Amino acid sequence: MKLHELTIEEAHNLLKKKEISSQELTGAVFDRIDAVESKVNAYIAHSRDQAMRQAAGADKAIADGRCLPLTGIPLAVKDLICTRNFPTTCGSKILEGFTPPYDATVIRKLEEAGAVIVGKLNMDEFAMGSSTENSGIKITGNPWDITRIPGGSSGGSAAAVAADMCLGALGSDTGGSIRQPASHCGVAGLKPTYGRVSRFGLVAFASSLDQIGPLGKNVADCAHLLNAVAGYDRRDSTSVPEDVPDYTAALTGDLKGLTIGIPEEYSAAEGLDPAVLSAVNDAVAVLESLGARRAKVSLPHTEYAVAVYYVIAPSEASSNLARYDGVKYGFRNPDSSELMNMYRRTRSRGFGPEVQRRIIIGTYCLSAGYYDAYYGKASQVRTLIMEDFKKAFDTCDVIVCPVAPTAAFKIGEKIDDPLTMYLSDIFTLSANLAGIPGMSVPCGFTTDGLPIGLQIMAKHFDEEKIFKAAYGFEQATEFHQKKPNL
Repeated sequence: MKLHELTIEEAHNLLKKKEISSQELTGAVFDRIDAVESKVNAYIAHSRDQAMRQAAGADKAIADGRCLPLTGIPLAVKDLICTRNFPTTCGSKILEGFTPPYDATVIRKLEEAGAVIVGKLNMDEFAMGSSTENSGIKITGNPWDITRIPGGSSGGSAAAVAADMCLGALGSDTGGSIRQPASHCGVAGLKPTYGRVSRFGLVAFASSLDQIGPLGKNVADCAHLLNAVAGYDRRDSTSVPEDVPDYTAALTGDLKGLTIGIPEEYSAAEGLDPAVLSAVNDAVAVLESLGARRAKVSLPHTEYAVAVYYVIAPSEASSNLARYDGVKYGFRNPDSSELMNMYRRTRSRGFGPEVQRRIIIGTYCLSAGYYDAYYGKASQVRTLIMEDFKKAFDTCDVIVCPVAPTAAFKIGEKIDDPLTMYLSDIFTLSANLAGIPGMSVPCGFTTDGLPIGLQIMAKHFDEEKIFKAAYGFEQATEFHQKKPNL
């Protein structure tokens, strides 16, 4: 096996035995980037020199007998996670040239774990999108079919992992932005419980929904990544002081006694491709064959999730993005004669159309006379969605359903139809509204050879059950072992 094709666990074992060096491994990853980046367009920025310096430091640590699971492992991060002395653009022209003066907490934790940071990955601008077509920098292709979208907004993260341009990555998930691209690119991706991973240094889209999480070539790699970045952070007011277990301990493959809930509302969802439904049903059968028990559950307010999300998320975005005005940092329109003119031109030219659309929607929903009718009502229905999940988890350990209604669609196919694009997140939005964890794991392929993902959700801070179910399924199938032909 070529070095860039290794999983995190495989690379760790070789590094620990000193059969390879981190510098060799990192060099192989950059050679892979050089070979396929022009096709995939997953990276916004990367630095071989900086990464090789970190790799040399990792090799020294390994020589001294210090080899943690991520020591010397080349990783990449979504470009809305702040990195000191390295650009962070959020895929937007309005942050062109911006270099943060500090590292996000997750970056600090990865570096403390000895990881090598290869670069920053492409995304929908400010994480607003489901296809990475809304990036203000470039459009990323799906490694399984370059003419198709990789999903979004963490499309660059999923594509880079699938194309072996890093051994693992971090993304962020506001309404499905880790799970949906993981599904479309045939990799594993986890949205942790809201508050499980520090959001300090994550550039905010919707503060009550955003959560950083891992993407890996398999379930075990995601467990190692979550082990490294999870935990309480006093610098993040949304961080929860909950004990963090060793997630790799849940990777037993034993599903006896596990109850999987099947939501009746999801199988009848509008636009669900029969191939996706068939793959998910087959996956449930595999889980049952491993000892899990099936139970029907109901999530009656699912039909309102899209409407609720597209009031709450744009409202919070309208507030969060008000700071990008051309005064403090980033892009400033040079042709302005006075202050208000500068504000208007900077934001009009710096933000792309999808970001502008959501700012306008959010501003309207928060405006005097409309707040109670829209944001207030959406918040009430959000509570009902949370209660649905609480009741469901009284009768099951995990909930299983599709990640997305279809496999990856063609680039440009839905870009002019925002409503259809929004509906592609119908199965993932509810987890963010409820704050619960959810994971995508490969469970099949369409007749066109495109990956299909299985979504597994659990109650708050119960990621261990997700890892248990996902790992058991993964070990009983071979979907995760297939590679795109680039």
